Amino acid sequence: MQTIKENFSTIIQEDLPLAKHSSFKIGGCADLAAFPRTKEELASLVALAKQENIKTLVVGNATNMLFDDAGFRGLIVFTTALKRVIWGEDFVEAEAGASLTAIAGEAVRRGLSGLEFAYGIPATVGGAVYMNAGAYEAEISRILTESTYFDGEHIRTRPLADHAYGYRKSVYQTSGDIILSARFSLQKGNAEELQKLCEDRMKARKEKQPLEFPSAGSVFKRPEGHFAGALIEKCGLKGYRIGGAEVSEKHAGFIVNRGGATSHDVLSLIEHIRAEVMKTFGVYLETEIIHVSERP
Repeated sequence: MQTIKENFSTIIQEDLPLAKHSSFKIGGCADLAAFPRTKEELASLVALAKQENIKTLVVGNATNMLFDDAGFRGLIVFTTALKRVIWGEDFVEAEAGASLTAIAGEAVRRGLSGLEFAYGIPATVGGAVYMNAGAYEAEISRILTESTYFDGEHIRTRPLADHAYGYRKSVYQTSGDIILSARFSLQKGNAEELQKLCEDRMKARKEKQPLEFPSAGSVFKRPEGHFAGALIEKCGLKGYRIGGAEVSEKHAGFIVNRGGATSHDVLSLIEHIRAEVMKTFGVYLETEIIHVSERP
C-alpha cells in the first residue's frame, strides 16, 4: 500500500472511520480511503491499486450501504468530490459523485422534466446508475442515454442499450466497471408545476419515512406482487429491535439505527425479518442495501 500512499498522498486517508461516511452511521475503519478530484485521478488510482493487488471498492455517499464492524482491509474510493455537471437544452451530464437530488432540483428550476422522480433520493449519480434507482413508477433507465466508465485499463462510453437494466439491476453490478459520469435526456416542462410536484413528494417522504434516524433507505427489494414494508408490518414487526437496530415504527421497510447499532445487529434483524415473512407469507425478501464486509 506504500506505493498508493506515496503517489496519491493528497487524496489518501489511513484508518478512515467508515461510520462517519455512511448514512447508517455504522462500520469499522478502512485501511485506506481516497477522495479523487477528477475522473482521470480516480482511474489512475484504481489502476495502480489493481497493479499492486490491493482490494478496492468504489462507492458514492454510501446511502444504501452497511459497512461491517470489522472495517475494510483494502482501499475504499469515494466519488463524492466528482461533482461536475454540464447542462444542455434537453440533457444533463453529471459526474458520478454529483447528488441526484441536487441535479433533479436544478432541472426543475430550469424547467426541465424527467428527473423529478429522483428528487429526494439520497444517492449520487453513480450509485443511481449502478442500482437503476427509481421511485413513483419511474427509473433511471427511462432517462439515461449513456454512461462513461473505467474498465481497469481505458475510459469508455456505454449506450443505454448495453446497460442490461432491470429492477434495481444493471450491467455494472457484474462487470466490475467503475461509473465515472452519466448523461440524461430531459424535456421542457413547466417549472412551477414541477416544483410543486417535488415539494409535495418531499413532504410525503418526510411524513412516511424515518428520515430522523440513520438508515440505509429501503432494506428490501419489492417482491413480485407485494410490498416488503406491508408484509413486514403484517408480521407485527414494527418497532422490533435487536441491539441498536430497529424496524422503523414509521415505515416497516426501513431498519434504523436507534443508537449504537452494529452491523451484526442489522444483519441479525434482517435475517429475523426474512424468517418471519417467509413463515407467514412464503415470500423471500431480497436485500436492496449492500453489506460491505471485511473481505468482499
